[in-house]
Amino acid sequence: MQFYLTAISLGLALSALGWGIFLTLKIFNIPDITTDGSFTLGAAITAVQLTNGTPWYLVLFCSMLGGGLAGMLTGVIHTRLKVNALLSGILVMTALYSVNLMVMGRSNIPLLQVNHLFIAFQPTGASYIDQAIILLAIMSIVGLCLIFMLKTDFGLAMRATGNSESMVNAMGVNTNRMKIIGLALANSLTAFSGSIVAQLQQFTDINMGIGIVIFGLGSVMIGETLMDVFKRQGIAWRIIGVVIGCLIFRLVIAFTLASGADPNLLKLITAGVVLLFVSIPRFKGKIAFR
Repeated sequence: MQFYLTAISLGLALSALGWGIFLTLKIFNIPDITTDGSFTLGAAITAVQLTNGTPWYLVLFCSMLGGGLAGMLTGVIHTRLKVNALLSGILVMTALYSVNLMVMGRSNIPLLQVNHLFIAFQPTGASYIDQAIILLAIMSIVGLCLIFMLKTDFGLAMRATGNSESMVNAMGVNTNRMKIIGLALANSLTAFSGSIVAQLQQFTDINMGIGIVIFGLGSVMIGETLMDVFKRQGIAWRIIGVVIGCLIFRLVIAFTLASGADPNLLKLITAGVVLLFVSIPRFKGKIAFR
């Protein structure tokens, strides 16, 4: 039970990452690879500041600020220099590897003897239960704020930019500015997730963000598929769907490890699970047609 509850806690911590991927991929139609670098950047800033005695709430803010700056840089390269969005993300992600090393000063920083978020709050005294409660509360607040923002006029302009950029331009909205803000917001959420994960796992490693974009993409795809199956298309349901996708993804990995499967097959199994969920609408349509 504790093993699976820990997996759920990690899935909740990675929900902010999923929301960041959701913003760039589903709102702006931009495949942003900056995620790999900004996730580690959030963790790196967290590790350095916590070891220097900075309060955890300021650490979270600084991590989000660092991720936001990284996303803003990607947006500027894409919109102002007219570089392909995918290439812009790859360039910033590559540069962030060196930046993260400079921030950390070494490749790995343990956080066992520092005062972090999960030490500051211990409602039950059982660490794995406390972590789940704290993360559920934090991600509920962040998710509600994100839903509220996307339902405002500004959020509607962001969503319209991804749906029809030419129409939004004709209405006098600066779409380049919208993309920069969107990428900054998405990567601030990603860095926030990196900060939370670093505190949850009590260490930061320079390679912890490598391939994390695949987890985010898989979670978004699983969530979108489930919402399509259950015909829940509102923005609030789509945000909730990302969280469900993150939890399913982490539980599949936990179940695979607990069942004694070869760890070398873990990536193959998770890829198969994502493919299964993505294929559900097509199979459902064929069954309904027959």
